[in-house]
Amino acid sequence: MRRKSFFLALGAAAALFAEETVKRPINDDNVRVLDVVVQPREKTKMHEHKANRVMIYRTAGAQNFEYGDGRRAVLKFRQNEVKWSPQEGMHLAEVATGKPVNIVEIELKKPGAGKKITTALDPLKVDPKHYHLEFENDQVRVFRVKFGPHEGAPMHEHQLSRIMVYLTDAKVQVTSADGKVETTPRKAGDIVQGGAARHSELNTTDQPVEVLVTELKY
Repeated sequence: MRRKSFFLALGAAAALFAEETVKRPINDDNVRVLDVVVQPREKTKMHEHKANRVMIYRTAGAQNFEYGDGRRAVLKFRQNEVKWSPQEGMHLAEVATGKPVNIVEIELKKPGAGKKITTALDPLKVDPKHYHLEFENDQVRVFRVKFGPHEGAPMHEHQLSRIMVYLTDAKVQVTSADGKVETTPRKAGDIVQGGAARHSELNTTDQPVEVLVTELKY
């Protein structure tokens, strides 16, 4: 049975879909993360987004958009594609494909501070084989991490707070700069918040691992 829920606009509640499933795994002063499943051919009410967002499309599909000024548009997305979605005016949306669509929405509550990465151990520089930049602006830096079976990354440093969305199951061994070893199993779809850290990583399984990381430049 489909479950009726509510999609919360920043600062106010607004029921956009008649039937949808919404989870809110993270909500703090900097960011709110929504894990949304929308049913096909289900049209939202007219609404607006007052915050910029990082959108991670967990399933392939398309959405039809109708704007308050009469414009229409179609947005297509691949499985596990990530897109930047700036704040926009009044509109409604409808899933245009025949299957439910799962979207992870990372709403950014603060203006971009443009914080710079200054460490020589930036993972994008230390390990470009496994870390790939998707896009970057003054609010976020988004990159994709891919480890093959039993592959890993050398010692690297994360200077910013970050949101990690696991696209596959994972069992990664993390060794901190002081030698502490920790392995935390994750499931595809897990959403985890992390802070500053310096460590190396090793995929301990026979399966590939893929994670999308959104760093917050606050």
